[in-house]
Amino acid sequence: MDKIAFLFPGQGSQFSGMGKTLAETYPSARLVFETADQALGFRISRLCIEGSEEDLKLTENTQPALLTVSIAAFTVLRELGVRPDYVAGHSLGEYSALVAAGALKFTDALRLVRKRGRFMQEAVPPGQGAMAALLRLPSGTLAGILEKAAQDEVVAAANLNAPDQVVIAGHKGAVERAMELAKAAGARRALLLPVSAPFHCALMRPAQERMTPELQATRFDDLDWPLINNWQAREVRSGADARQGLVEQIPNTVRWEESIRHLAGQGVGRFFEVGPGGVLTGLLRSIDPALQGTRFGEAGDVEKLRVNAASN
Repeated sequence: MDKIAFLFPGQGSQFSGMGKTLAETYPSARLVFETADQALGFRISRLCIEGSEEDLKLTENTQPALLTVSIAAFTVLRELGVRPDYVAGHSLGEYSALVAAGALKFTDALRLVRKRGRFMQEAVPPGQGAMAALLRLPSGTLAGILEKAAQDEVVAAANLNAPDQVVIAGHKGAVERAMELAKAAGARRALLLPVSAPFHCALMRPAQERMTPELQATRFDDLDWPLINNWQAREVRSGADARQGLVEQIPNTVRWEESIRHLAGQGVGRFFEVGPGGVLTGLLRSIDPALQGTRFGEAGDVEKLRVNAASN
């Protein structure tokens, strides 16, 4: 039987109303929301379920909101008897994955990601940074494009998501130059992303410096299931390695395609996207159409579990 991996989404997967059906249907999910409200000192549950898209886009809000919904979904999956062999999370989602794996307490993770969001937002003055998605960029051209576009500014690969999707980040001018060079090199599209800061590049080093003591002061236990981390795309089993991965992921590339290929190489054939949206399921198809992905972020998704169980 295929091994199972739980994948936890990151920023960009949020939407108003996320988690509503889980909280209405499952007492265990409702308890997750209540715990988050108490830990944060404000009603993150209301922000998830009733908040405006604008409020949810604020990084300081987005990160704890996504974490809460993802852990609510994970709690329901666990109740239903679904267990992973591996976990992984895209950027912010790595915190959700570590909570699921028992390495990090949910309340500690909420505190950390609230600060992480604020520190990342404050690392670069508004308007100075940018991120862009490069779609179907010809293989082997990325490094040269980034080098030529930099011109003494920062521009780097932020997310290596799939063979046909790379996200870059850095100074706004350098990102815009890289977009033009990518289109000239044959990229299908180059799109500026509506984000509030240039994540996963060297401009995030101030955020890394501020997060490091917060992470060092937090207890991390060894993992119940191995994590494939963003920073190295390798298996992590110890709490110490998990903590270091969270330190290093802030200014470094999210190696998502490599992480998924590693999981497939370990015999994982079934992937559950645990939390809101379907971004990671879409990336899975782009990486390898043979890999089976299932979204689980709403109460109605339980039917998918029954269908998959019947077909396996």
